[in-house]
Amino acid sequence: MAGEIVAGMLGHSLALLADAGHLLTDAAALAFALVASAMAARPAAGRWTFGYSRLEILAAQANGITLGLLALWVVWSAAHRLADPRDVRGGLVLAVALAGVAVSIAASVVLARASRESLNVRGAFLHVVTDVAAFGAAALAGGLILATGWDRFDPIASLAVAVLMLWSSVQLLRESTLIFLERAPGDLDPEAIGQALVAERDVVEVHDLHVWTVTSGFPALSAHVLVTAGADCHAARRRLELTLGERFGLTHTTLQVEHAEPGTTKVELGEAVARHSPLRR
Repeated sequence: MAGEIVAGMLGHSLALLADAGHLLTDAAALAFALVASAMAARPAAGRWTFGYSRLEILAAQANGITLGLLALWVVWSAAHRLADPRDVRGGLVLAVALAGVAVSIAASVVLARASRESLNVRGAFLHVVTDVAAFGAAALAGGLILATGWDRFDPIASLAVAVLMLWSSVQLLRESTLIFLERAPGDLDPEAIGQALVAERDVVEVHDLHVWTVTSGFPALSAHVLVTAGADCHAARRRLELTLGERFGLTHTTLQVEHAEPGTTKVELGEAVARHSPLRR
């Protein structure tokens, strides 16, 4: 980052200066992600009944916000440079940018696997991946400036980087916000889960079905289940938990199982889910 600041000032390159600012937010984002991961590993205690696991999602949202704000700054600066271009030293920009590409690729390889399992790490990973794109765009701009002498390639490269940063920002903010709003995970269909539960032996009705994500890789479910009068509630609960685990990967479940009263009215499953009404046989 320090090298980019020096090279950007000496070479009058907005692309390098913009990426130096991006690296500054990266440093903060990675530090935040590290602290959040360490806190999330602490056990639940006192009023923190889920522990500190949601700090990872908060870190991801903070990363998304910083990426978006920085992208807007880059767009604003690039617009001014397009209107009033400055002499850019293309050779210096190209050399520094190529070194940055190598470093960023190494960092992204380190984070790639874990980013598929944690939204927090994915936030850090997206920061680093946009670094690769930013350095690549700066290197391309430096090469084109060397070849043509047209200095506006530098702010144009900055705009391309800003687009990538905004896209990453939107993705992070969308996913973290959906978790905070406790929407069902994208790979789990509450209607399909409800139909699977009510289709089990002795189950008469399922209502108050909720599916949400506590933190990355931690889906949870709760439901109220009614079984026939002569059924074993504990055996029914164990069968339902087995179904949820094997078919849907849901292992953190809370099922309240009770005997149903006689005379339960039948309803259509699809209509029941749409109206959030009880699911019944």
